[in-house]
Amino acid sequence: MTILVTGATGRIGRHVVQQLVARGAAVRVLTRDPAKAGFPAGVQVVQGELLDIDALRTAFTGIRTLFLLNAVAADEFTQALIALNVARESGVERVVYVSVIHSDRWANVPHFAVKLGAERMIEQMGFSATILRPAYFIDNELMIKDAILNHGVYPMPIGGKGIAMVDARDIAEVAAIELIRRDQAAGKLPIETINLVGPATLTGPDAAAIWSGVLGRQVVYGGDDPAGFEQNLANIMPKWMAYEMRLMAERYVGDGMIPEAGDVERLTRILGRPLHAYRDFATQIAATAAQSA
Repeated sequence: MTILVTGATGRIGRHVVQQLVARGAAVRVLTRDPAKAGFPAGVQVVQGELLDIDALRTAFTGIRTLFLLNAVAADEFTQALIALNVARESGVERVVYVSVIHSDRWANVPHFAVKLGAERMIEQMGFSATILRPAYFIDNELMIKDAILNHGVYPMPIGGKGIAMVDARDIAEVAAIELIRRDQAAGKLPIETINLVGPATLTGPDAAAIWSGVLGRQVVYGGDDPAGFEQNLANIMPKWMAYEMRLMAERYVGDGMIPEAGDVERLTRILGRPLHAYRDFATQIAATAAQSA
């Protein structure tokens, strides 16, 4: 059967498409702008978005398995609920859904609460589903690389409790493995939840120290200041989103984003290889910066 991928041009979805194609799966994508997508040969493309009912119905025709990813947006919950309803009406039975780690604990952070609501809907609607709960994305650091490289400051207020940073490629490969496993299963499989984390849990000072090492000069941690973080983000994104990011940063500082016992070992077993490390990402960014200097 063909697997439908939503969010296919994003930092996770594009890797999911590549992983599925590499594994010989038949893939269809739903995207707003097919001309800019650049998908591998053989990928079926439906133009549209998650609130476009006609496009959804077209995309879901003949589909049994769905990869559902909703970006943080003011209408994220509506997108998820509409997509899941239309999926069930269309005969989709199997879902891999991208939630977030601690969705069941960080209820005051809007997009965490949204994703927990979608998880509950998936369960109550009777889908055969894998719930993926990724931690902090390593490539979030692309947003702050200028502060690191040009000012010697690691500005993300992630605190001193520790954050389990995960590589987008690891998220996508686990997603592809689960999509194919569910799609090829003879019958309905039970719902499973998988925490997606990195091989190390890093504090703000830890991250600064890694950057210091790979750059060969001092990088300092900017400190635990979610309010200042909100103010800076409000210059580049809607204020409601900047406030939401502040709420999340407050949980980073207050609670940390700590993996459960056995999470790293489980992921290593699923992938059959070690997880991508934060230091390798930092090294690559530093090397790229040196080449362009």
